[in-house]
Amino acid sequence: MPEFVTLETSDEFPGVGTILLNRPPMNALNRQVQTELAEAALAATEDDSIKAVVVYGGPKVLAAGADIKEMNDMTFAEMSKVAGRLQSGLGAIAAIPKPTVAAITGYALGGGLEVALGADRRIAGDNAKLGVPEILLGVIPGGGGTQRLARLIGPSRAKDMVFTGRFVGAAEALQIGLVDEVVAPDEVYNAAMTWASQFAKGASVALAAAKAAIDEGLDTDLDTGLKIEAHVFASLFATDDRAIGMRSFVENGPGKAEFTGK
Repeated sequence: MPEFVTLETSDEFPGVGTILLNRPPMNALNRQVQTELAEAALAATEDDSIKAVVVYGGPKVLAAGADIKEMNDMTFAEMSKVAGRLQSGLGAIAAIPKPTVAAITGYALGGGLEVALGADRRIAGDNAKLGVPEILLGVIPGGGGTQRLARLIGPSRAKDMVFTGRFVGAAEALQIGLVDEVVAPDEVYNAAMTWASQFAKGASVALAAAKAAIDEGLDTDLDTGLKIEAHVFASLFATDDRAIGMRSFVENGPGKAEFTGK
């Protein structure tokens, strides 16, 4: 059984899975947490009853970064062997082919922010503090932060955050696009679950296709991105949901289809 990261579901929000980080006091992301996070993300991917995923660290903190004590005595040779695993663990949320949202309360720093960057949406409490302060340790973000942050908020703003290591408050994070919604701290989890629950009865194959087209298209040029879009668009005509959705539209109008996820 996992010790620090669990995948949970509830009757209140059917179809939504919560990946819960629970390593008090600050959810430091040591190697065990990284492994368990990757395992939880894979379980959420493979569970067909889960249609969307929330990643949450509890009411006080998402995660305040990697476990520096664990890294303190590592050599270049040792880190070279595990750096890829670090990226995979902290970036595991990005690999889930379903809508994902990070519910950010308190601090999301270093690896904690990198976990949140892997989500499709970020909802933060108005007391949240976000940042990539690795430069203050003499290193840089190594869990995907330099790449996902720059793609999300642009290279100039990403460089400002990475170069200075400063913390960004919720209001500024919303302004620069680092988070998508700011609510009261005690409303963060509920807001994330509410957003995710709208996909519980959605066309899950089409949602996965949309996510793949956007994510893969952003990693290439426009012409190639358009080819990716054309391919995944055409592939949906082999699904039951496409037939159900179009037939329902013709017979009953928009928004009334009951999809099967196949």
